[in-house]
Amino acid sequence: MYREEKKSWLKHLDFTLLDIIALELALILSYAWRFEGGWLFFNDFYERIPLLLLLIDIFVVFFMEAYTGILRRNKYQELRATVYHCVTVFGGILIYLYATKQSNIYSRKLLFMFVIMAIILAYSFRVLWKRVIRRWMLKDRNKAQMIIVSELAGAEECIREIAMDKYTDFKVSGIVIVDQDLMGADILGIPVVATAESFFEYVRLNVIDEVFINANTRESSEALASELIELGITVHIGLFKSDKRLMNRKMENFGDYVVLTTSMHIASARQLFLKRALDIVGGIVGMIFCAVFFLIFAPIIKAQSPGPVFYKSVRIGRNGRRFVFYKFRSMYVGADKLLEDLKQQNEISGNMFKMENDPRIIPIGRFMRKYSIDEFPQFWNVLKGDMSLVGTRPPTEEEFEQYEYHHKARLGFKPGLTGMWQTNGRSDITDFEEVVALDTQYIADWTVGLDIQILFKTVWVVLSGKGSK
Repeated sequence: MYREEKKSWLKHLDFTLLDIIALELALILSYAWRFEGGWLFFNDFYERIPLLLLLIDIFVVFFMEAYTGILRRNKYQELRATVYHCVTVFGGILIYLYATKQSNIYSRKLLFMFVIMAIILAYSFRVLWKRVIRRWMLKDRNKAQMIIVSELAGAEECIREIAMDKYTDFKVSGIVIVDQDLMGADILGIPVVATAESFFEYVRLNVIDEVFINANTRESSEALASELIELGITVHIGLFKSDKRLMNRKMENFGDYVVLTTSMHIASARQLFLKRALDIVGGIVGMIFCAVFFLIFAPIIKAQSPGPVFYKSVRIGRNGRRFVFYKFRSMYVGADKLLEDLKQQNEISGNMFKMENDPRIIPIGRFMRKYSIDEFPQFWNVLKGDMSLVGTRPPTEEEFEQYEYHHKARLGFKPGLTGMWQTNGRSDITDFEEVVALDTQYIADWTVGLDIQILFKTVWVVLSGKGSK
């Protein structure tokens, strides 16, 4: 029997419980510090906060996958992750308090002290618990006994890849060389325990939990695996050694085919659910502001340049999908026809157009563009699902037709209202290749937390008018 590795958020239930304990303890100690030894649960206003903490922490863990790669993090990476986790939970508390109009009831000194103590306690608990786990993983008695079956040509590489990691739940106790008789020898410290002929006799007489088959012939590997399974042994078949440049690899079944799926980023269903939920909430709020701006700016746009209030164009979305893109019109009618005459004054090298003193822009359009007011109709695109709040900016059809091969990588994600490019200089960036690099970095590193960071940064960039043209 083989115990499958947990893939759900329950995989790191131990760290979840430790963080909850740290958060609750930080709250109790902060209350005692603020009210000179007082007991939290004697206060009617504060006694509900522990339950709120529990719910928010579970929400953060479930949707933001807070413990992904936690055992591989060094101390500095763990500190960053802990700070981010605790600040996110604290942000959830503040949102709740302001939404329920209770922010004035609670001590700000207490809340500030709570964040500091939560970070210290949670970080200490995580580091100490990881040390316990690693010591436990080093003990051979806790590990499954595994042997490797391989041809001599691939034996050393296989051992380096599999047997040299001390922090695994198995121990490689021997190797079987199927194409030569090397009984009594050892390879990189792993003893050769059998040949092809004596292999099953060795398995019958020794403690073997798992077998890793690194054979070149698929048919012989599957035949060998079938016989071992009948003996109650778990078998791992090395189908091929993949290139480490293939990011985010995942094994799947397509019919009877076992396939390796790889992409610039693989997102979980709950991550995508939360991203879409944020889009819907943000889209609704954005459309409310859009309606207000329409009432203010529509008459001005009409007065300065007769024509439609909204500008519509076809843009290129995820992996080449076309959709209708909306903005408040900030240029004179027919401005697109003048673009060809202005291309020599383009301030961005590559497949985009930016010009500081663009003569096509109407007077009110400069103000709207400075504070991104012209972008608000795109919240309708967000609600429709054509775009997301955060993503890569969608190119025009003409820009897309001029894309080189590697430029298309930025279309691997749903386009967004804002993104890495907009929050790292906006129009101050004059090289399209830098835009592509920022967009591909965003796709590769994407998390819901990164989206939230970009949204907050966008607010600051827009209000300051930084980098706008």
